[in-house]
Amino acid sequence: MLLDKEVFSTVIESTPLVSIDLVVLNNKGQALLGQRLNKPAQGNWFVPGGRILKDEAMADAFKRLTKEELGTEYSIEQAKLLGPFDHFYTDNVFGDEYSTHYVAIAYVLQLDQDLDNLPMDIQHNGYKWFDVEALKLDEQVHLNTKRYFNAE
Repeated sequence: MLLDKEVFSTVIESTPLVSIDLVVLNNKGQALLGQRLNKPAQGNWFVPGGRILKDEAMADAFKRLTKEELGTEYSIEQAKLLGPFDHFYTDNVFGDEYSTHYVAIAYVLQLDQDLDNLPMDIQHNGYKWFDVEALKLDEQVHLNTKRYFNAE
């Protein structure tokens, strides 16, 4: 269930959001990152993912998010749970008036096929494969994304 802007603003200001983040690795050991268009983390390289919606089972959210973010639907059974992570931001999707807190559940998804035609949407304006050691040093890769690769 999607919420209207007024209700969603109250939710963001009042409670953590729960999301699934997709740590996508190719057969070369590179990680797929998208450059974020929106706050929070605007302009930074970040793993694909998104919120779990009200009344949406995690397995269903995983299928929806992989379809939306990667262009192909994958099941949660195809991934390995990396774990839960806190993401704290000083801003939110609507502005700077209050912070955002995500509890992000990260899954590693190993994909051997090319992902050359990824969906360009309201979340990302480009995608790129990063060598893991290079992304750890890249200032444009968000700290919350870097934490996934330090957790392994």
